[in-house]
Amino acid sequence: CPQIQRALRSLSVPLERLHIMKGHMMEDMCKGLSRRTHAQAKVRMLPTYICSTPNGTEKGNFLVVELCQNQVRTLLVTLYGDGNMSPQMMYKIFDMPEGIMQGEGEALFDFIAQCVTQFLAETVSSDSGSSEEHLPLGFVFPFSCRQTQLDKAELLSWSKGFSCSGVVGKDVVQLLQSAINKQKVGANGTGGHWLSPWRGWKSSQFTPGQLCHVDVVALMNDTVGTMMTCSMEGRPCEVAIVADKGSNCCFMAEAYLVETTDETSGRMCVNTEWGCFGDDGSLNDIITPYDVCVDEESSNPGEKRFEKMVGTLYLGEIVRHALIALTTEKALFTGTDAAVLKEKGVFTMQHVLEIINNEDGISDVRRILEVLGLQPSERDCGRVQQICRAVVGRAASLHATGLAAILSYMCQTREMETLMVNVGVEGELYTGCPRFEEILLNVSRLLAPECMATLLPSRDGSGRGAAMVTAVALRLAAQRREVNEVLAPLRLTRADLEKVQALMREEMERGLCKETNASASVRMLPTYVSHTPDGTGKGQGHWEWDVEEAMALLIAMCWLPTERGDFLALDLGGTNFRVLVVHVTEEGISMASEIYVIPAAIMQGTGMGLFDHIIDCIIDFQMKQNLVTQMLPLGFTFSFPCQQVGLDKALLLTWTKGFSASGCVGQDVVQLLRDAAQRKQHLGMQVVALVNDTVGTMMACGYDDPKCEIGLIVGTGTNACYMEEMKNVGTLEGDQGRMCINMEWGAFGDNGCLDHIFTHFDRVVDESTINPGKQRFEKLISGMYLGEIVRQILMVMAEKQLLFQGRPCPKLQTKNIFQTKFLSTIELSNGLALRQIRAILNELELDASFEDSVLMREVCQTVSLRAAQLCAAGLAAVVEKMRENRGLDQLSVTVGVDGTLYKLHPCFSQNLQKTLKELAPNCNVSFLLSEDGSGKGAALVAAVASRAANAMQ
Repeated sequence: CPQIQRALRSLSVPLERLHIMKGHMMEDMCKGLSRRTHAQAKVRMLPTYICSTPNGTEKGNFLVVELCQNQVRTLLVTLYGDGNMSPQMMYKIFDMPEGIMQGEGEALFDFIAQCVTQFLAETVSSDSGSSEEHLPLGFVFPFSCRQTQLDKAELLSWSKGFSCSGVVGKDVVQLLQSAINKQKVGANGTGGHWLSPWRGWKSSQFTPGQLCHVDVVALMNDTVGTMMTCSMEGRPCEVAIVADKGSNCCFMAEAYLVETTDETSGRMCVNTEWGCFGDDGSLNDIITPYDVCVDEESSNPGEKRFEKMVGTLYLGEIVRHALIALTTEKALFTGTDAAVLKEKGVFTMQHVLEIINNEDGISDVRRILEVLGLQPSERDCGRVQQICRAVVGRAASLHATGLAAILSYMCQTREMETLMVNVGVEGELYTGCPRFEEILLNVSRLLAPECMATLLPSRDGSGRGAAMVTAVALRLAAQRREVNEVLAPLRLTRADLEKVQALMREEMERGLCKETNASASVRMLPTYVSHTPDGTGKGQGHWEWDVEEAMALLIAMCWLPTERGDFLALDLGGTNFRVLVVHVTEEGISMASEIYVIPAAIMQGTGMGLFDHIIDCIIDFQMKQNLVTQMLPLGFTFSFPCQQVGLDKALLLTWTKGFSASGCVGQDVVQLLRDAAQRKQHLGMQVVALVNDTVGTMMACGYDDPKCEIGLIVGTGTNACYMEEMKNVGTLEGDQGRMCINMEWGAFGDNGCLDHIFTHFDRVVDESTINPGKQRFEKLISGMYLGEIVRQILMVMAEKQLLFQGRPCPKLQTKNIFQTKFLSTIELSNGLALRQIRAILNELELDASFEDSVLMREVCQTVSLRAAQLCAAGLAAVVEKMRENRGLDQLSVTVGVDGTLYKLHPCFSQNLQKTLKELAPNCNVSFLLSEDGSGKGAALVAAVASRAANAMQ
């Protein structure tokens, strides 16, 4: 029959068209998540503020109220922390009075509260005494809401036959809480029937006093409840579909993509509200005349077009209008009276399901149609069955397309090649149509072949999941209190930072004063560098310099070479050191360098062994560069605290950064290097200058910015230098001009002045170092120690069962197992870093959940933020002193910066600069990185050559 074929074709959507529909839905999902386009999106993507699924440790008693189509369902769920394998439930269903769904909103919520009151009154034993413990309640509210907290949600619109007045735009959680608060213990109920499947359940574990202390702590819709129900029994579920009178889907999205909230860590469940998909006309080409008729007869024409094609509230009506059209075209019920089909609602979803599920012939189909008042022929029965199956099959295919869009979106945003995920499913269409599951899986796999979904049927509806949402919310709230308690000592207030700034200023003054210098924790060492570069040889280019190349300038200041020649620079400040040569020839300028490793055994051996190793590396470098026959001037960048008594003479005060070579403290390190060269009979170099790496950084950056008068190192260690007025340098004679002061601020606090901010974790780390009680400020800031601080915190959290669900983590007991470089990876701003965190933890043999990863990032952020803030407090003391020295209302100055922590950590520089601006508002401070660059060597030597030529003249 051509009419039947045409009708069936109109109800069949080709796979190519489903692909297009999937793409449109993904686009609308992105619009719904974007703060800028959210208001225009038809797929609303509403945040639920549910950021975690059950982990099996939840326990306690939880009350649930579920608003259903024409009923109120109340549940009392008891969890035992046993993996949620054996929750006990008691529930009661109350039928709604006629008319309440279209009446006043206050009457609806009063009725719900009365149901709660009666349920608890009949559940609770009256002789069990009084209790002040609050009973948490989860509220399942299956309508579109704008949720701003887990317990705060404004109704956007009614659906499913509800239209109560005075509710749209109101906080439904507050409406229910207010209604509950009005109820009294023992109020008369409204009648209902008990369903108590759990034998041996004792109501005496609840008391009458609890009836007065019901707190609504969470609101969710039925889709979210389904996902949480299916997350029980050890099966994590991250997607849920409700295929019922209405249709909806939710899933766990990366939180940083949900721009309509401020949450950026972890994941958040998003309620898609996909029922409105197509309201912009994107589905018009697959909407049939039957769909148009159903839409026009609905209470909200033009709205929820997708839901009206897939919801069981509408499928019977679609079939009815198809049958009316085919009867008019003489393709059905010819010669009989079919006027009954014109009655709205006469053909229900139950009729559709009974017809399509009949596989044993058409006798049952005939019976169903005859009960409706029709007189079908055998041919009519077969054709009606075809139409019913087409309508339901289309609904299943459209559900599958929506699911495919969500699965592909999850796979893409998690940057995964394949996605395996559990999908919770509930609803009349899923339970009533055996082929629904088959179509849902097959079509979604065709549309999203990179995703593998496993369907999990929801047991006990969404109410059980609502109890889980409530339980998880309380578990997370308790965990949050404990986490805050652990991290509180590391979170510095503005007053804390201002005190550190003031203490740094006091120690600076003590270090500059001749009488107090010896006892000052900040030594304020003169460097004999009395001016910063003026850029006279800089030329027209924009160049940046590193420490070793700045050293070449210092060589020139004392060596004054000709405009041709080679210059060596050596940088020693950590486990690696760098040797560099700059060649100046008539043809031009070139540069070469090499990095050498210092083994731990040499770092902690003898001074003779250390400096012999350095000379061996210099000889190796000069041989590779064919420079062994020349006597080259060498500048020595030495990044350890020294008492400098001349440009080429400096006494080592103490080792830091893991060095402890014997026989060096108190000795002239330039002479130690010269002695090693003599022992090795190496005559190819002459040490002419020594400078601290901080000073070298300031000098290097000074070539690019004449306002650079501060040097800062934040790497393995930390230090700062700045240009001080000579009149304030009490440890030297003279009061004219300025001199660069090497602060050696890493030792700030060694005299106990910072004890008030030292935490338990800092003390444990300090005690385990080779220099306990020394370099205490450095141990709060620098990269050498931050990883250890984090490890100590993680061990405490694991002990408190805040991490890894209390499982033992032997690998975490290993010192230095958590490297500081992990902080940079972990603190990346987007949610993808959470997968990288789990990879790091797996590398450390730590079995981490997604929640563990989120908490791990918070720990790292807390430690690195404190480090940046303390560094800023020290810098604030420096810039404020410089401003006051010069009698300025406003100081403009540049800080030259080097160090891996500052350069590589994603947040450190931003946090430092933000805090500095707050602590020193009268100082305009710019930061300039000392970087490697292809043209900087040429620019430096050009500057040196020009300066040398002028000096010779």
